[in-house]
Amino acid sequence: MKKMILILTLLLSLVQAEDENAKAVYDLTTKNLAKFERNILKGIVFNKTLYANQLKELDVAVVIHGGAYRFFVKNLDTTIFKNDQKLQKAYKELKQRIATMADTYDVEFLMCGAAMDRNRLTKDDIVPFVTIIPNSTIGLINKQNDGFAYIPVGD
Repeated sequence: MKKMILILTLLLSLVQAEDENAKAVYDLTTKNLAKFERNILKGIVFNKTLYANQLKELDVAVVIHGGAYRFFVKNLDTTIFKNDQKLQKAYKELKQRIATMADTYDVEFLMCGAAMDRNRLTKDDIVPFVTIIPNSTIGLINKQNDGFAYIPVGD
């Protein structure tokens, strides 16, 4: 009987381990549009697709701070980022692609609220699918404590 219980416990543990999703938190600080596109827009979709092809899920969170605020504003023209010509050219399509990541790929976007004043931003300036958190450090600590692998995306 003890052997049977031990075997059942081991089998249940293996099944539970198989069901757990992989998790990644991206520490996004870059203001570089090409790097943002490569690592976030393309990279996350690529990685989620790899996991899906293995019939697994990849849970992704992105913690936004540093130079990355610029990618998540509703209207560039009303922010301090309005003079970024490269971003102005790409922004309409960029906003759609980011929204698709939140809607279609279930990417969680978390923005550091501590430096929003320094960037002259309010919650009303930020796209609606971004959650404002007290600060980036707390967001990164919480995600890593929840088992998310840390991936930096800086300049």
